[in-house]
Amino acid sequence: MKNIVVACASNSCRSQITEAFLRYFGKGQLNVYSAGTTKSEVNPFAIEVMKEIGINMAAHTSKAIDELPQIKWDIALTVCDPVQEACPYIPAKEHLHHAFFDPVLTEGTDDEIRDSFRKVRDEIKVFCSELTEKLIAK
Repeated sequence: MKNIVVACASNSCRSQITEAFLRYFGKGQLNVYSAGTTKSEVNPFAIEVMKEIGINMAAHTSKAIDELPQIKWDIALTVCDPVQEACPYIPAKEHLHHAFFDPVLTEGTDDEIRDSFRKVRDEIKVFCSELTEKLIAK
């Protein structure tokens, strides 16, 4: 089983969604955690848009990188540019980076913000589906 950590700035949205999708597509074959350079709380819009497609993130909690278990990481994946630059070094066999837009930055009505979260969710879903296929095939 591969140990994967997904890092983002505040562990409130993109890293949480990525963790959920990697677990979903990994079907128990991946050990996945997410964390941030700081912790906040999981964004309610992230929970809502994942629930729309049948993935429950209600029990997810935000964590800081220094709260992660001390295990040997196979993959450290960063999902935003600021964390790639500011993140403390996470020892892992492989480091990957794929930046996604931060939907928290979206201004407008709740519906417009929700749509932004859906767009990012769908982009992360495609990325995680493809990544999981590669990881399980290795």
